[in-house]
Amino acid sequence: MLSANGIRYVDLFCGIGGFRLAIGQATRELGLDATCALSCDIDESCQDAYEANFGERPLGDIRAIVADDVPDHNLLLAGFPCQPFSIIGSMLGFEDTRGTLFFEICRILERKKPEAFVLENVKLLVGHKKGRTLKKILHSLAHLGYAVDFKVLNSLDFGLPQKRERIFIVGFRAPSRALFWPQGVSKMTPLEEILEKRVAKKYYASDRIIKSRLAAHKKRSYATIWHENKAGHISAYPYSCALRAGASYNYLLVNGERRLTPREMLRLQGFPDTYKIVCNYSQTRKQAGNSVSVPVVSAVLRSVLETLGYISGQEKPGATMTEQYAGTASENCPEVQAALSS
Repeated sequence: MLSANGIRYVDLFCGIGGFRLAIGQATRELGLDATCALSCDIDESCQDAYEANFGERPLGDIRAIVADDVPDHNLLLAGFPCQPFSIIGSMLGFEDTRGTLFFEICRILERKKPEAFVLENVKLLVGHKKGRTLKKILHSLAHLGYAVDFKVLNSLDFGLPQKRERIFIVGFRAPSRALFWPQGVSKMTPLEEILEKRVAKKYYASDRIIKSRLAAHKKRSYATIWHENKAGHISAYPYSCALRAGASYNYLLVNGERRLTPREMLRLQGFPDTYKIVCNYSQTRKQAGNSVSVPVVSAVLRSVLETLGYISGQEKPGATMTEQYAGTASENCPEVQAALSS
């Protein structure tokens, strides 16, 4: 069980610390202490940013970490590599070496047996290979003794002006009560509050690009971010489409004119302005695109902590995790229903 003083967690594939910011926010709201027992990420630039902001340098390649050397912990957090399942990436799934890194998570779960875990990845994981990839993931986690559930959540529903849909997979050591997924908030932060007032000329697109954008759309009286998809279709919204690490530099343009600044990209992911930017533009852009949306993760983690016993107010009755899982699976991906029974 969790100690009375707080929780210990591991932060795998930690990137620049989105999960760490989120669990800090969730535990503060519940009056808990949280201690990071271990963090790791193979990207040295991410390690630089993480160290500058949290005072500790993550370990490198997770494959080099001996499971027995991982400190005991209550929660395992991991935004495992999404490129093998992403439309921007290879879509090769487990045939991509990065896709197999999921099983490094299983290796640690099997040895350390934390009470719960929270995993995050791209929405396309749900339908990858007609659901077979997700089925294998859920089956692997259930085989380790966890009651599992998943849900796709959109950052737009949690106050951020960014349309970013991601799958969250949670698990509890069985038996456990059901997780009550957060519903989000009613109000989106206006884009104007995210955008910087003064922006250097280097962020502006070329005259040719700007003219082509203005030929496709007229400027609005309010702030918009113009999005160009793979087919070249341009749309303008009062929010951003999902930040992406590998997209064109002109994929998202504020008012059809300029690229987002590093600070704006981090704000779109819910990072506070106190977060130190220590890497160059290219690296920060990649980091923001690969990061999690902090308010979304924080809401999920708060629900997980409440399910583990830290509940504000009345205890919430509910079905067992297995019962809820079956219902959720039928809504999102019918092929995965057999995972728990096979």
